[in-house]
Amino acid sequence: MIETVAAVNLMVEEVMKIKKNRLTPEQLTGREKRICIVSGIYGDELQGQYVCYELLRRIKEDFSSLTGIVDVYPALNPLGLEARTREIPGPELEMNGLFPGSPSGVMGEYAAFCVFEDIRGADFCLDVHGSNMFLHEILQIRMNDDCVEELMPYARALNTDMIWIHPSNQVKSGSLAYELNRIGVKCFVTESSYAYKINPNYGNQLVDGILALMKELGIWKGETIVPREPLVTNDAEMAYINSDTSGIFIPEVEVSSFVRKGTVIGNVIDVITGSVEEVVTAPKDGVICAMREYPVIEEGSLLARIVGA
Repeated sequence: MIETVAAVNLMVEEVMKIKKNRLTPEQLTGREKRICIVSGIYGDELQGQYVCYELLRRIKEDFSSLTGIVDVYPALNPLGLEARTREIPGPELEMNGLFPGSPSGVMGEYAAFCVFEDIRGADFCLDVHGSNMFLHEILQIRMNDDCVEELMPYARALNTDMIWIHPSNQVKSGSLAYELNRIGVKCFVTESSYAYKINPNYGNQLVDGILALMKELGIWKGETIVPREPLVTNDAEMAYINSDTSGIFIPEVEVSSFVRKGTVIGNVIDVITGSVEEVVTAPKDGVICAMREYPVIEEGSLLARIVGA
């Protein structure tokens, strides 16, 4: 059942609406577990659009296997999606800093409040992100180190390639995941692919994991995969590779590749002189978990991240 979670009047008699699709078993007992899948907080991150579609499609295909409640919110920032902007167009506010919102606030704050209150009480919420326009990211989970004990069982079921644990003192309040965890709704973020693009392979991989988690929670009784074992890492194990020069970056390896220390991962070239300005090598053994997607760079630009002991 499609429901309107928030509606805000705009100019010229238009209305901004945030909608969700709720799927429930035919016979409700009142004891069902509830999972929420949200996406579209940033208007340039489209990966979650495919995840929402594919999850709904698979559930409807085997609807008799649904034993709990699934709420899918594909577009929390519908104006940003329409305008192809990261922030809410007009006020240029980042929606993922407005939670838990305010019932008397301006458009973004009111919308955040309505969404937050609608999710309140869920057993789990997954916030599906893409990456930005500069980096291609492998499918990963981001979580705070003060939530690891509560969230890790959920994270390991989601079939991702990596779980990246961040220090909690680096995470600002106001994000959906932070504020939901604060009120006892377990939540974390997934990232994959890059801005303005959809990678169906990552999407299918994540939907496999969502169904596996739903089965563990008692929301799904259909067939599921055995989730892959993710690489669990933290900031201390992450190596950042930044450019020493400006130019065009041409990668020599693929994202998710394993490389040895000294392996050439790409070259920075000068198109006017026809020369290689910088040969970029791996500083240690590890997996390329992020690779520069937008090729035009300046000195200091992030080219890649490598994770490994």
